Amino acid sequence: MEGFGVPHDTGNPGDNPEGNPWTVLTSTMKYENPWIEVIEHTVLTPKGTPGIYGVVRPRSLATGVIPIDDEGNVTLVGQYRFPLEQYSWEIPEGGGEKGVDPQVSAARELLEETGQTARHWMPLMTLHLSNCITDEVAYTFLAWGLEQGAACPDDTEVLATRRVPFAEAVAMAMRGEITDSMAVASLFKLRLMADGGQLPDDVARLIRP
Repeated sequence: MEGFGVPHDTGNPGDNPEGNPWTVLTSTMKYENPWIEVIEHTVLTPKGTPGIYGVVRPRSLATGVIPIDDEGNVTLVGQYRFPLEQYSWEIPEGGGEKGVDPQVSAARELLEETGQTARHWMPLMTLHLSNCITDEVAYTFLAWGLEQGAACPDDTEVLATRRVPFAEAVAMAMRGEITDSMAVASLFKLRLMADGGQLPDDVARLIRP
């Protein structure tokens, strides 16, 4: 079985330094469940030697949001992460159906995990997560103008929330207390955007030191 969406050899990589130097010979579905697929490709490596390459393909997009309240606080979500076997503090995150606006999915996750809705939204980043083993894509956002309601987490989630000043959330990432890649990258980018005057005034005033 060929394909599964992985690009095949595009020709001599010397002709296009950013082209695909791999040749995919066959592709086989090794495992699937409602959330992921695992595809094993038999390949010729960029040096022309035979090999295999396994790719984990999530069935959904990843989304995350930094919610800033009127006092300049960020709501963080804590949960035990099964693959890591450790507890993790993060921004509100979750999956969204492919083909659905990622902001819509991020707003749903924000409501489910924190009970918050937001009047204002701004895209922050598009990320490729662990790009040597997965094609997972993440979209993150800034949200402000919050209203608090009741959270409604999934049955599989046991969540805690805490509100910290934006500067403290950045400091937690600097200290290694936040290690989730979407959270770290989005917090740092937002800090740089604030320092560079790239945010609307009504949200910039909330996160200035």
